[in-house]
Amino acid sequence: MKQNEAQTVRLLPWEGQGGKPCYVLGDGSGYVSRLADNIESVQLGMADDLLGHAADLLADRQVTGPELHFLASRLTESLRDVRRVAESRGSRTVAASRQHPDQP
Repeated sequence: MKQNEAQTVRLLPWEGQGGKPCYVLGDGSGYVSRLADNIESVQLGMADDLLGHAADLLADRQVTGPELHFLASRLTESLRDVRRVAESRGSRTVAASRQHPDQP
Protein backbone atom coordinates (compact mmCIF):
# COMPACT_ATOMS: atom_id res chain seq x y z
CA MET A 1 0.00 0.00 0.00
CA LYS A 2 1.34 3.41 -0.92
CA GLN A 3 1.74 5.95 1.83
CA ASN A 4 -0.83 8.38 0.37
CA GLU A 5 -3.59 5.76 0.04
CA ALA A 6 -6.32 6.06 2.63
CA GLN A 7 -6.79 3.34 5.18
CA THR A 8 -10.17 2.72 6.70
CA VAL A 9 -11.46 0.58 9.52
CA ARG A 10 -14.03 -1.95 8.38
CA LEU A 11 -16.42 -3.93 10.53
CA LEU A 12 -16.18 -7.54 9.41
CA PRO A 13 -19.23 -9.78 8.88
CA TRP A 14 -18.20 -12.22 11.61
CA GLU A 15 -17.67 -12.05 15.34
CA GLY A 16 -14.58 -12.68 17.38
CA GLN A 17 -14.23 -14.46 20.69
CA GLY A 18 -17.09 -13.78 23.03
CA GLY A 19 -19.21 -12.24 20.29
CA LYS A 20 -16.99 -9.17 20.03
CA PRO A 21 -16.85 -7.29 16.72
CA CYS A 22 -13.90 -7.84 14.39
CA TYR A 23 -12.33 -5.12 12.27
CA VAL A 24 -9.74 -4.85 9.54
CA LEU A 25 -7.63 -1.81 8.74
CA GLY A 26 -6.73 -1.27 5.11
CA ASP A 27 -7.66 0.17 1.75
CA GLY A 28 -10.32 -2.47 1.03
CA SER A 29 -8.29 -4.45 -1.49
CA GLY A 30 -6.58 -7.00 0.76
CA TYR A 31 -7.34 -10.66 1.32
CA VAL A 32 -9.44 -10.14 4.46
CA SER A 33 -11.50 -7.41 2.78
CA ARG A 34 -12.16 -9.64 -0.24
CA LEU A 35 -13.11 -12.53 2.06
CA ALA A 36 -15.48 -10.20 3.94
CA ASP A 37 -17.04 -9.08 0.63
CA ASN A 38 -17.67 -12.73 -0.29
CA ILE A 39 -19.16 -13.57 3.09
CA GLU A 40 -21.41 -10.49 2.98
CA SER A 41 -22.62 -11.57 -0.45
CA VAL A 42 -23.44 -15.05 0.86
CA GLN A 43 -25.20 -13.61 3.90
CA LEU A 44 -27.35 -11.29 1.79
CA GLY A 45 -28.19 -14.11 -0.63
CA MET A 46 -29.18 -16.37 2.24
CA ALA A 47 -31.39 -13.60 3.66
CA ASP A 48 -33.13 -13.29 0.31
CA ASP A 49 -33.69 -17.05 0.14
CA LEU A 50 -34.97 -17.07 3.71
CA LEU A 51 -37.48 -14.33 2.94
CA GLY A 52 -38.86 -16.45 0.11
CA HIS A 53 -39.09 -19.46 2.41
CA ALA A 54 -40.80 -17.34 5.08
CA ALA A 55 -43.41 -16.13 2.59
CA ASP A 56 -44.16 -19.72 1.55
CA LEU A 57 -44.34 -20.97 5.11
CA LEU A 58 -46.57 -18.13 6.30
CA ALA A 59 -48.95 -18.73 3.39
CA ASP A 60 -49.43 -22.30 4.59
CA ARG A 61 -52.34 -22.44 7.05
CA GLN A 62 -51.11 -25.86 8.27
CA VAL A 63 -47.81 -24.49 9.62
CA THR A 64 -46.97 -25.65 13.14
CA GLY A 65 -45.68 -23.73 16.13
CA PRO A 66 -42.27 -25.45 16.04
CA GLU A 67 -41.94 -24.60 12.33
CA LEU A 68 -42.72 -20.95 13.05
CA HIS A 69 -40.25 -20.96 15.94
CA PHE A 70 -37.55 -22.37 13.68
CA LEU A 71 -38.36 -19.74 11.03
CA ALA A 72 -38.26 -16.92 13.59
CA SER A 73 -34.88 -18.15 14.84
CA ARG A 74 -33.39 -18.22 11.33
CA LEU A 75 -34.90 -14.82 10.49
CA THR A 76 -33.36 -13.38 13.67
CA GLU A 77 -29.93 -14.74 12.75
CA SER A 78 -30.26 -13.42 9.23
CA LEU A 79 -31.43 -10.00 10.37
CA ARG A 80 -28.42 -9.79 12.70
CA ASP A 81 -26.10 -10.55 9.76
CA VAL A 82 -27.82 -8.05 7.45
CA ARG A 83 -27.70 -5.36 10.15
CA ARG A 84 -23.94 -5.92 10.54
CA VAL A 85 -23.47 -5.63 6.75
CA ALA A 86 -25.48 -2.40 6.71
CA GLU A 87 -23.53 -0.98 9.64
CA SER A 88 -20.22 -1.87 7.99
CA ARG A 89 -21.20 -0.40 4.63
CA GLY A 90 -22.68 2.69 6.21
CA SER A 91 -19.50 3.35 8.16
CA ARG A 92 -17.41 2.99 5.02
CA THR A 93 -19.70 5.36 3.13
CA VAL A 94 -19.35 8.01 5.84
CA ALA A 95 -15.57 7.53 5.92
CA ALA A 96 -15.36 7.85 2.13
CA SER A 97 -17.44 11.04 2.13
CA ARG A 98 -15.11 12.55 4.75
CA GLN A 99 -12.08 11.72 2.61
CA HIS A 100 -13.69 13.13 -0.55
CA PRO A 101 -16.17 15.84 0.55
CA ASP A 102 -16.47 17.25 -2.99
CA GLN A 103 -17.86 14.05 -4.50
CA PRO A 104 -21.63 13.42 -4.45
